[in-house]
Amino acid sequence: MKLLLLGACFALAATASFAEDAAVLKRGESIVVRNCARCHATARTGESRHPEAPQFRTLGKRYPVEFLEEALGEGIISGHPDMPEFIFAGSDVHAIIAISSRFKNVNRDFRKIGS
Repeated sequence: MKLLLLGACFALAATASFAEDAAVLKRGESIVVRNCARCHATARTGESRHPEAPQFRTLGKRYPVEFLEEALGEGIISGHPDMPEFIFAGSDVHAIIAISSRFKNVNRDFRKIGS
């Protein structure tokens, strides 16, 4: 009986964690699309609208996306003058890093949530 109860507790914890992770990923996707899609390609295919804006799916090829954490929280500034400065709250930074970490999958596509 105790083993069954322990198993049920683990299952509930895993389900809650998965739902929380999915919510963070959805939030990150929403932030990226709302703030970045006007210049960067944020989908599985396609080119960026701005010629100097890398496609989001290629960011993981340039450097570990975790390196963006400080820049996102303190004010990300690009090497070209057209990119506006963005400063995100801590929870937003966490969500952006979470969704950007999806670049590490085979297709390096942050929109491939749940894979």
